[in-house]
Amino acid sequence: MSHKSAKDFFRPLAVGAPLPLREIPARPSRAIHFFDPSNEKMAAKIPGMIGTVDVLLGNLEDAVKADNKVAAREGLVKIAQATDFGPTQLWTRINALDSPWVLDDLTTLVPAIGEKLDVIMVPKVQGAEDIHYVDRLLAQLEAKAGITKPILVHAILETARGVANVEEICGASPRMQGLSLGPADLAADRKMKTTRVGGGHPGYLVRQDPPRDAEGNSQIDAQRAIFQQDLWHYTIAKMVDACATHGIYPYYGPFGDIADVVACEDQFRNAFLLGCVGTWSLHPKQIAIANRVFSPSVEDIAHARRVVAAMGDGTGAVMIDGKMEDDASLKQCLVLVELAAKLAEIDPELKAQYDAIPTSEVQS
Repeated sequence: MSHKSAKDFFRPLAVGAPLPLREIPARPSRAIHFFDPSNEKMAAKIPGMIGTVDVLLGNLEDAVKADNKVAAREGLVKIAQATDFGPTQLWTRINALDSPWVLDDLTTLVPAIGEKLDVIMVPKVQGAEDIHYVDRLLAQLEAKAGITKPILVHAILETARGVANVEEICGASPRMQGLSLGPADLAADRKMKTTRVGGGHPGYLVRQDPPRDAEGNSQIDAQRAIFQQDLWHYTIAKMVDACATHGIYPYYGPFGDIADVVACEDQFRNAFLLGCVGTWSLHPKQIAIANRVFSPSVEDIAHARRVVAAMGDGTGAVMIDGKMEDDASLKQCLVLVELAAKLAEIDPELKAQYDAIPTSEVQS
């Protein structure tokens, strides 16, 4: 069996296509806000959202009716051509690769707005073969249209096979920007018994051990605390590991209960702590939650800067507030410090908060 040379991996897949990137830029993308380009009311709000959200995504797939697919595609072209997105990235989610619309999505969007499109999100990715197909087609379209920078690819994990093949998906192309969890379709594909879109489930729980009476007998009928568990913990952790291995970025997907902003924030924070860099936003109120959760707190940055300052050359160990900090601690803190610096470049309010951290607090 023959294999490509490693050197060939970073050569364009079409003559005249832009050189593939050797490293995926760590651009802030705390919230990926979905909008329907065929919805005129929604489309009219897009210019006013620039600078308030890291990513605006024109959705062509689910949530767009079959008879609106062409209107959504044409609407996205119109919006992109008429808009200066400034610091906000423009993404799109194309239709599934087995749909009758996807080829027209790609052959229309790349020539028309390829220079403005940062990332193409591909739904229901099953394995590396799906990425290889999109990779080659994008290279051909970029070459034909004279696109000067490669359009990146983001895959959604929405099938059991996709999760099983997550490592090969992440490493399938230099275009791979990241992965998102697609809990609703994944739940259906796995035959999971939940109709929720993301989040935990009251039936998926751990119950406190029963108390015992004076004779030592278990009182199984006594009232006991229960702890609702996260159906998606395993999948998110597996996704995060695969993305970290291949130098790309993991994202939580949608949280469907728009009204429950408390549970939404909890779920986003769990994903942030596990290593996700952002999440989807289905409603403007979720943008503020995502921006808050996926930005390190002032307290975390103050502590991280103290550790960095105290560690000097990064070797040895120091004691700060009664806790030992060593080279591993330094690496953890640098993750936060570097993220804060990138966020401060695009978020003036956050920059002001980080800049206000007293120097004495860092050096103490």
